[in-house]
Order: sequence, then C-alpha cells, then structure tokens
Amino acid sequence: MRAALHFSKYHALGNAYLVLPGMPVGARVEQVLAPYLCDWRIGIGSDGVLVGPLPSSAADFRVRIFNPDGGEAEKSGNGLRIFARYLWDKGLVTDVRFTIETAGGVVTAQVLEAGKQVQVDMGRVVFRAADDEPILERVHLADVELRICSVSIGNPHCVVLMPNPTEATARRIGPLLETHPLFPGRTNVQFMEALDMDNIRIEIWERGAGYTFASGTSSCAAAAVAYRLGLVRDLVTVHMRGGAVSIALDESYRAVMKGPVIHICDGTASLDGLPGARG
Repeated sequence: MRAALHFSKYHALGNAYLVLPGMPVGARVEQVLAPYLCDWRIGIGSDGVLVGPLPSSAADFRVRIFNPDGGEAEKSGNGLRIFARYLWDKGLVTDVRFTIETAGGVVTAQVLEAGKQVQVDMGRVVFRAADDEPILERVHLADVELRICSVSIGNPHCVVLMPNPTEATARRIGPLLETHPLFPGRTNVQFMEALDMDNIRIEIWERGAGYTFASGTSSCAAAAVAYRLGLVRDLVTVHMRGGAVSIALDESYRAVMKGPVIHICDGTASLDGLPGARG
C-alpha cells in the first residue's frame, strides 16, 4: 500500500508551515520527514512542520514544531498563529480564546476577523541580564563589533542593534551568531533598527531554518529589547520582509502578538521512497 500523508499549508507573512494532523506509521519527523517535506525540490516546500492537534493535560491542544533541518523548535509565533487558524478552519475552535501547549510553554490564542487575523499571548520575554545590569553585550565577529542582547520567550534569541540592517548582513553574520559559543544550544538572530517610537524593522536568521521573511517570536524578542531600551512605546509594529505584526508589551515584558494568516491549500503527499514511512 502506498504511504501518503494529508497536510494543510498556510503562510504568515511569507513564513510557510505545513500542518500534519497525524503521522504515518513509522515516520520519523526529526530525522527524515520534516526535511523531506520542507524541501521544495523533492517535497512540498515549507519553512517548518506543525504536528497536531495532539492530546494535552496542560492546555486545550498541543502542537509539535519542527524546523526544516529536522530539529524541534520550542515555539514559533507564526507557526502558532497558523496552527490556531487551522483549528478554526477545522471547526475545532470558535472566536473564543483557547490554549495551546508547546515545548516552550502554554500560550493563549484567539482567531479574529473571520480567520484573517490571529492573536497570541506569547508569554514573557526574559532577559539574560539582571534588571540592574546593562542588557547589551559587545561581541567582535566578522571584523565587526556588534551590540547584542540575549533573551528568551520559550526559545532563544539574539537581538543585534544596528542601523539599516540588510538581508546580506543577516545571511553573513546570522550563521556565525547562531552557532557562537555564547549560545551552546544555538540561537535565533534578529538584526534590529528602531524607526520611531512605534515602529522597528528587523532582518531575521532563524535557528535551523536560515534567512526568514518573518518570525513571530523574533518580533516579540526584538520589540521587548527596543521597549526596555526606551526606543519604543508599549505597542510596537514590527516590520519584516514578509510584512508586519503588532506586539503589545506590559511592564513585565509579556508579549501579545497579532498578525495575519493565509490558507494556501490542502493536499496529500506521496511518501514513496521515504525511509520508515510505509505502514
């Protein structure tokens, strides 16, 4: 019998994910399936894979998030918005708030505007520096001195302050910071410029995915850093190559993200030749 897998494909500001409601017997997501499906040459093409909904004792739903290299991510803001929209499309939720368990903690989501927008309470952004210490560190890398701030929102981030960040800069310096000894588990990297008191712009290098058009957790991390430095107010629009999301922050740096989600298609992928995919 031919092995196959049902999927739904969505994107959030150009950051695409495949939602897999179930797994074929024997399929190994980490080593085989995610890299196969995310590769546009031999698979479907995606920036990541969401497996769920799965049972949870801590929330209404649980989802597992996989990067194109097969590594499992703790959180993904765009992935969570997409997963929430998927649940709404399948009639599993309404416009009432609900909770989703991730490897990086439980978040609260709400689908708005008939599915066009999704809001997610992403939790608190935590700074590596204590409250009474400077949050910026200086790192010499690629013949440049960088000002960085390390934070976590359930997954790790390195925010780099610089004027006029570019895709070329993200592609050149991002991989070096991702694997820098400061981050033994690797990190996501954002190159951030404050535009005014309400807007910032970022270029993104994602751990396990590379250069990325948009990222929800990156937006939360960069907005929190800008807010703590006094560069912006508590409601920030984060501009990325794929578009913009809004991030609302409170005094504890709890981040609530709101942004669009687009459904692309549903389909069935043949898994012929995929090791371990046949039941």
